[in-house]
Amino acid sequence: MKFNQITIKDIARELGISPSTVSRALKDHPDISVQTKKAVNELAEKLNYQPNIVALNLRQRKTNTIGVIIPEIVHFFFSTVISGIEDVAYTAGYNVILAQSNESYQREMTDIKALFNSRVDGMLLSVSRETTNFDHIESIISKGVPIVFYDRMYNSPTSSKVIVDDYTGAKEAVNHLIEQGCKRIAHLNGAPNLIISVDRFRGYTEALKENNINLIDSLVINCPSGTFEEGKKATKRLLEIPNPPDAIFANNDPMAMGSMMAIKEKGLKIPQDIAIVGFSNWFFGELMEPSLTTVDQPGFEMGQEAARLLIRQIEMNEKDQFEIQPETKILKTRLIVRDSSLKKGKKK
Repeated sequence: MKFNQITIKDIARELGISPSTVSRALKDHPDISVQTKKAVNELAEKLNYQPNIVALNLRQRKTNTIGVIIPEIVHFFFSTVISGIEDVAYTAGYNVILAQSNESYQREMTDIKALFNSRVDGMLLSVSRETTNFDHIESIISKGVPIVFYDRMYNSPTSSKVIVDDYTGAKEAVNHLIEQGCKRIAHLNGAPNLIISVDRFRGYTEALKENNINLIDSLVINCPSGTFEEGKKATKRLLEIPNPPDAIFANNDPMAMGSMMAIKEKGLKIPQDIAIVGFSNWFFGELMEPSLTTVDQPGFEMGQEAARLLIRQIEMNEKDQFEIQPETKILKTRLIVRDSSLKKGKKK
């Protein structure tokens, strides 16, 4: 979904200056030099630049509404993020419009367009598992709509992000399994296009390396949909290889739960035969038998931080303060040790 209309970002890129400088030059702002104003206006005329009226109206007619696109409402982690967003937004006098991409790239594009047409003041976005093309996001950013990414991000240099330290969380989880005496640790990898999957895999491999354990390709299975069923199917494959794993680190809790089911159906015991660690701290993990060891993500705090960043950006835009420096906030994870990984029978 590409837009061919010339934008402020195009002019800025051509002249090697910031979009905010272009914007102020076009508005004849006194802080901008005569030479810069001349260069900007000449190029704008040459490229036939026309201000985007819809975007201008969006900035000038504040709705006190923010849009939130979430991959899955049923995901316990994302439901806690929503609570954090609403906690800050409502206190600050903003309403929240929620849209669910349902892990679909097409739905994500439709949702972004719908929120834009609803004239939200800004958007909070966590990208879907299917999203590998970001033109639809770039087109909205170029129209002047503030976007803050949370959890699953797109590396836009102009947008703020709130993420967790997936690398350290994964590394701590695998180190815990190694401390329990595990040596053949499998990994159920997530969607390869998501940065969180890349970082969790990196934490897994680094923990093995630091403990002089070789990475074995057959012990890593990609599970792009990240579902319970996919975790179960992948674990069945792992149990059929000649030398099966003695532990599994799953990219998320639903896959870890599917893995536990496959192990039980095989007649094996958790954690005596195979230890399991997940990631996300789903509510249901504590109710599993045995209870699931997992990496906790501060979802509520993430939602709060993302909403604060977005509202701050909206209100700075409203005051015509264009030099907004994008921020990246990295929140710490916490390993929650339960029975599914305790081969040595003790908790930290």
